[in-house]
Amino acid sequence: MSLLLWVLLAWQTPIDEATLVVRADTGVIAREAFRLASVRHGAESSGWTLASTIRYQQPTLVLAPILEVTGDSQPSSLEFDVADPRDPQRIRGMLSRGKFTVRFLGRRTERAREFPASGRTAVLDDSVFALYVLVAWHAGPQPVEIAGIVPRAGRRETLTIRDLGVGPTLVNGTSKQLRHVTVSGGPNQVVDVWLDENARLYKVEIPSRHIRAERLPPA
Repeated sequence: MSLLLWVLLAWQTPIDEATLVVRADTGVIAREAFRLASVRHGAESSGWTLASTIRYQQPTLVLAPILEVTGDSQPSSLEFDVADPRDPQRIRGMLSRGKFTVRFLGRRTERAREFPASGRTAVLDDSVFALYVLVAWHAGPQPVEIAGIVPRAGRRETLTIRDLGVGPTLVNGTSKQLRHVTVSGGPNQVVDVWLDENARLYKVEIPSRHIRAERLPPA
């Protein structure tokens, strides 16, 4: 991460900060620390930045995206470092003129790809779970369709977001009443996202992959 980016993050106002423990079936496979902050661009423009770092144990893999979204939850920029011993790369994305342009910078290669982003759009990754909090922000009383861009996988998919209201779920073995949002479509089929009354992320569950990411209580 550049020094300038660290300075910019330091001037943002934190909204939420937590760690998710990620399990496949019953085994822990990763931990993800994320920080969500509000940021202002001048007197009239504002948005949010989500910075996440997730560390997988086997195989060793560290994913560190920093996604900035506008006041209407549209992705505006992405800085994504992939620390993979087999294929390290940097991914950079930018929204411009109805397109989200992504550059992939590897050890010896560089390429670019454009994704249409004229309507509601979200940026996701199959192995980063905190990003789903920004997807859940699109949910309303009626089903909402959005475009999901998954840069690292090189795909764009149509997702349907539904707010199912408040219901019971288990988080690290403790029963909680949380807002339940479903994200349907793409290879994951259905993703369950659980938020508290302040829209803070508590759990992401992907039944088709037997994966769940659960918020750890403060130390």
